[in-house]
Amino acid sequence: MLYILALLIGVIAGLRAMTAPAAVAWGAYLGWLPVAGTWASFMGHWAAVGIFTILAIVELVTDQLPSTPSRKVPQQFGARILLGAFSGAVIGATSGATIVCLIAGAIGAVIGTLGGAEARGRLAAVFGKDPPAAFIEDAVAIIGGLLIVAAVA
Repeated sequence: MLYILALLIGVIAGLRAMTAPAAVAWGAYLGWLPVAGTWASFMGHWAAVGIFTILAIVELVTDQLPSTPSRKVPQQFGARILLGAFSGAVIGATSGATIVCLIAGAIGAVIGTLGGAEARGRLAAVFGKDPPAAFIEDAVAIIGGLLIVAAVA
């Protein structure tokens, strides 16, 4: 079950790179993810919550801009994979399955990046413009990320 949740948090990272670590940080801060005493204990600190939340909000805002690069650009794609792997590893740290969950998170990020780009393109075609599709993607990523972290608890 934990591996599936790590895969799913990776998918969230593929949709919204910074939402996944923000959700994980909030989960650790609220005590939903028992990371105290692990290498990931810093995620439960208020500073980690603040930094990742601010970065997630900045990403949400900048993704609405017309100049936002494609998520398939190597730098964007790589960042999403790294953040998915990191978020998955934090979930795995709760039970000592860091490496397997890191891999699951990275695989999930690839799935989320490629699938999310395809879904967003189709939604934008339906709406005739991109912002409504981006808002739908934002809602799925935020709600999904919080549900995944709550499921670990």
